[in-house]
Amino acid sequence: MPLDPQVIKVMEQVAALGLPAAYTVSPAHARANAKLRPRSPGPEVAKVEDRAIPGPDGDVPVRIYTPEGDGPFPILAWYHGGGWVVGDLDSADGTARNLCVGGQCLVVSVDYRLAPDTKFPGPAEDCWSATTWAVDNASSINADPSRLAVGGDSAGGNLAAGIALMAADRGGPEIALQLLVYPVTDVNFTTVSYGENAEGYSLTKTTMEWYWDQYLSGKEDATNPYAVPMQANSLAGQPAALVITAEYDPLRDEGEAYAKRLEEAGVETTATRYDGVIHGFFSMGAVDKGQQAVDEASAALRTAFARSGAPSAAD
Repeated sequence: MPLDPQVIKVMEQVAALGLPAAYTVSPAHARANAKLRPRSPGPEVAKVEDRAIPGPDGDVPVRIYTPEGDGPFPILAWYHGGGWVVGDLDSADGTARNLCVGGQCLVVSVDYRLAPDTKFPGPAEDCWSATTWAVDNASSINADPSRLAVGGDSAGGNLAAGIALMAADRGGPEIALQLLVYPVTDVNFTTVSYGENAEGYSLTKTTMEWYWDQYLSGKEDATNPYAVPMQANSLAGQPAALVITAEYDPLRDEGEAYAKRLEEAGVETTATRYDGVIHGFFSMGAVDKGQQAVDEASAALRTAFARSGAPSAAD
């Protein structure tokens, strides 16, 4: 399918900013430039609170979004994208608000430490700490610890898949859904989608190679499934998954390959490719298919939460 006209308009707006490619500048400069990109505001929610929670090497900032209603609410731990190098709570704000309202859940957005200042496993362990903190302190944030989902976009999708693997290895918490939006799942730059979309569609092959170089300390990290989920020996018993991919995205094939592996392992998995769109479309409020994907994700969250949790007195 040709590029969606709404996507083309967003790409033109970003191009007009004249920002250099991330790999051509310092990580600090790349972060500053990322803040200049247009962002779509999300809807109003009942409450937004910034907190600092204990992490593996100091406090981890989180932003907690609470929907309207009485609660206790299900929890979505959300990890932002940005190649593990850029991105923050503000860049994730619109998406977190959308999922809070649409998923009817409390969203804990995690401001994990960034590479290359903190390489793997630091960012992943920050996400683990924030996720387990939300479960362990659920009563203090009006949340239901028995209904938990994890999710993220791009590098955040990579972290979400890694957290699901960690939870299986570390004895919980139980996860109702892993929401993986165009996730990074492999260190493989030879896929068809990398060949088709190496240049010209926002995220480039060269940028992804640079991101991986910033995140991993060495070749041994590339064999660790918490960093590279496709390295997992088995995906049996993993949480149900919704994997969203974009047609014009270098990461398309690895996201779909991970979904296929999950399905083959007996995991309830939905894989949806959105045609005519690029990496990042999920957070583009001006793109109808972005809202469609958010709606699909929200419905998947509501369904997963409805099926999980502690039995009621009537059960």
